[in-house]
Amino acid sequence: MKLKTLALSLLATFAANAAVNIDRVEPTNWYAGMKNPSLQLMVYGKGIKQANVSTDYAGVKVDSVVRLDSPDYLLVYLNLQGAQPGTMKLNFEQGGKKKQVNYEIKRRDMPGEARQGFTNADVLYMLMPDRFADGNVKNNVVKGMLDQRCVRTEPSLRHGGDLEGIRQHLDYFNELGVTTLWFTPVLENDMPSGGGHSSYHGYATTDYYKVDPRFGTNEDYRRLVDEAHQKGLKVVMDMIFNHCGSSHPWQINPPASDWFNQPNYGLQTSFKLTPCVDPYASEIDKRETEEGWFVSSMPDLNQNNPHVATYLIQNSIWWVETVGINGIRMDTYPYAYAAPMARWMKQLNEEYPNFNTVGETWVTQPAYTATWQKDSRLVKQNSNLKTVMDFAFYEAMDSCKHETTDDWWRGFNRVYNTFVYDYLYTDVNHVMAFIENHDTDRFLGEGKDVNRLKQGLALLLTIKRIPQLYYGTEVLMNGVKKVTDGNVRKDFMGGFPGDERNCFTADGRTAAENEMFGWLSRLLHWRKGNDVIVNGTQTQFCPHNGVYVIARRHEGKTVMLMLNGLDKENKVDVKRYAELIGTTAEASNVLTGEKINLTTDIPIPTHGTLLIEF
Repeated sequence: MKLKTLALSLLATFAANAAVNIDRVEPTNWYAGMKNPSLQLMVYGKGIKQANVSTDYAGVKVDSVVRLDSPDYLLVYLNLQGAQPGTMKLNFEQGGKKKQVNYEIKRRDMPGEARQGFTNADVLYMLMPDRFADGNVKNNVVKGMLDQRCVRTEPSLRHGGDLEGIRQHLDYFNELGVTTLWFTPVLENDMPSGGGHSSYHGYATTDYYKVDPRFGTNEDYRRLVDEAHQKGLKVVMDMIFNHCGSSHPWQINPPASDWFNQPNYGLQTSFKLTPCVDPYASEIDKRETEEGWFVSSMPDLNQNNPHVATYLIQNSIWWVETVGINGIRMDTYPYAYAAPMARWMKQLNEEYPNFNTVGETWVTQPAYTATWQKDSRLVKQNSNLKTVMDFAFYEAMDSCKHETTDDWWRGFNRVYNTFVYDYLYTDVNHVMAFIENHDTDRFLGEGKDVNRLKQGLALLLTIKRIPQLYYGTEVLMNGVKKVTDGNVRKDFMGGFPGDERNCFTADGRTAAENEMFGWLSRLLHWRKGNDVIVNGTQTQFCPHNGVYVIARRHEGKTVMLMLNGLDKENKVDVKRYAELIGTTAEASNVLTGEKINLTTDIPIPTHGTLLIEF
């Protein structure tokens, strides 16, 4: 007993004489005038758990201090209701030792209401920073990081693309005609590489407040967004709340026993998302979806721990304020717990009512996707998520591009049938459609079927949706996943030193690439600011004799898209579409400017696309 008392006494003496260790505080700063005055500070430092915290900064008070399981973390909750911009001094006291930390409260660039998100008037251009353009070869390998390889010949290793490369090509996006850029995640992924794999994709975060040094700096990110805005381009940030990277400090030293789901890779996800909405779902099925890890290198975060949820919510707000992004794309949305995700969206919508967030909801039934949209009538719990991704449209297009039959259940009938269920959505203008992305085979596969590609793009850019393109399609980039996702994430030709050709310029493109680029650019510039596409009603006709027709109408103007799904030349029976055409005798071909006679059947070539307006 005496030995135990002595040991405790020695520990107490050591603690009293120990310095107050603070390695970092997150968020790294905050902003005055937020609608929610509460601020969570996560303090990192060896033995910091027992510290007391105070401040005499005007308008700020310490609401609570939370001591987690680990001795090396401390959560401090502040109320900033009356705080003005300036430098706040935080006083830490532990065992008679004191330490003062300066913490900056910044002035906001603009009120939350002024921040504008992406809408159905926009066209998103999705790209992977590592694979788009290398603007600074000096950061391809960064000393001290766990992955020291940058090998362009290996599809699954880093290739050296960065934010500076994107910034140098902002004029290219304007020339093409897109309005919004969506990058895959740019935050630090300080992960080891092995077995031919690395975290070039960005989905294994190891620092939520730092851009990966191989992409650039936080200042580079802000500069890129600012210059994009100056050129009329919006920027969407890819985020992941479901998991982090295994090299994150949290995984190495967990703040709390319930910070992660199924610690130490205790459960593999089933990748099945239906249990999230299935009224008959078993507990094991739901647990495998929500708590299982994606892979062993991506620990599954427990958003049901309110401190985890608050950390993630604040982080998203910090990036909005710090960089000025116009939207968020949330990865693996249904894999995270629904209630805390709804809390996140509610707070984000209240702070930024004109902002927009799209969630990845990868199930191909419209009824499933619709349940995740804000104010859905199909479920009891409101997700508050404004925009969902239309995997049903993607799957229909992926199937019908291989089919030339006029059977009622195949070909363009598949696409027709996806739109039949639009009544399930609370707002179809907040549904994001696409024909390919970084997780799918490219639309062209291993071929170059330009006619089919034009059909897919024309439909995508005409329908009542927010359209998303994938980088390089405009210059006929193709590929299928096969062994590795890297085969559909190839480098954009001309973005890297030593490339044989430069597809950013007309001179560097082949004749076929220039034709495709010019065709898509004309379509995109025509769509930009087009009220018929942004605000018009939509009418579709059952595919007839192999022809699928879909139309948009607004204030006396009509846009009519006709697609020939057959492997032969065809004709459009104009009499069948009299409710659209009426007595109009002539229309204009949107993409060529030629006049189209509407008083007789219209010829349409094999797998042809005809977009007219009158």
